[in-house]
Amino acid sequence: MTEKKFGLIFDMDGTMVDNMMVHHHAWQKKLAEVGLELTLDEVVANCHGKNDDILVRLFGDKYTFEERDRISSDKEARYREIFLSQLKLVEGLPELLEEAYQAGIPMGIGTAARFENVDYVLDNLNIRHYFKAVVVDRDVTNGKPDPEVFFKVADQMEVPYANCLVFEDSPTGAKTARNAGMKAIILTTTHKAEEFTSISSVMKCVDNYQSINLKEELAKL
Repeated sequence: MTEKKFGLIFDMDGTMVDNMMVHHHAWQKKLAEVGLELTLDEVVANCHGKNDDILVRLFGDKYTFEERDRISSDKEARYREIFLSQLKLVEGLPELLEEAYQAGIPMGIGTAARFENVDYVLDNLNIRHYFKAVVVDRDVTNGKPDPEVFFKVADQMEVPYANCLVFEDSPTGAKTARNAGMKAIILTTTHKAEEFTSISSVMKCVDNYQSINLKEELAKL
């Protein structure tokens, strides 16, 4: 009998690095500069997914794609500058990455983040070697909760979809896992555990990675 092959898929923002409030503040400041004053709660509610989708959601067809890309690039540069002094992996994740790497479990990243932000995390923290697949915003046509991003990561890792364990931090990400036929563990860095009770993909919610027994969780798939 062939041994079952598993894979791990990580969202990045709020899942690998606890940076969502930095993103929210950067969005709030940039949106104010272009004339849209939002409370932080309104930013949290509206600024999720691919940046271009966010700007279309907020402004409709007011800006061309090129204009939206410039707004997005400026916001992301501001985020990276603010976050650099705080940049670190969520507690327990370095140990989990090393455990999976030593066990030969393929890992990938499936994120709505721009490639500049992904490179910023992977290179500043020197963790690129852990990941067999990295799929970012420009690599997909349809943003989360469409499962395209997770399907692409799984295909690059050569792991069956049902054998992938997803790590996410948002209801949208949990629904993406569900739509991909995958199970998910939620990091409650950004959202409360009760926000996930009705999403069937969610196995558990945790504050960080320290309480995760990888072998036990993979055995449940």
